[in-house]
Amino acid sequence: MLIRRTNLEAKLMYGMLFSIKSFVSKISPLDPKEGFLYYKTSKYTLHYFETPSGLKFVLNTDNASQNARELLQQLYREVYLEYVVKNPLCQLNEPIQSELFKIKVDELFKKSPLFLSRSL
Repeated sequence: MLIRRTNLEAKLMYGMLFSIKSFVSKISPLDPKEGFLYYKTSKYTLHYFETPSGLKFVLNTDNASQNARELLQQLYREVYLEYVVKNPLCQLNEPIQSELFKIKVDELFKKSPLFLSRSL
């Protein structure tokens, strides 16, 4: 379920998110931290969560999926912090190589209501 992106795709995604976040912060009446949560196209919805330290989590779903922000926060709290930050073998500025991390991400998403409603 974890999809690797090429360096070019990662740069394009970062640029797009940076532009959207900048635009939303300029026009949103809300707190800029909460201004950009997701965007929807005719084909998919991109859900976005950024930690206070600037770590960004992005999840693409079909348009029927709602409120994936909670799932992204859970991914950060229960998987990323536990299996990357607390793992002395993981380098924080390097791609995550931990198989245990990948397994835990897969488990989290498979038990999620977003995944369960699609697998029935």
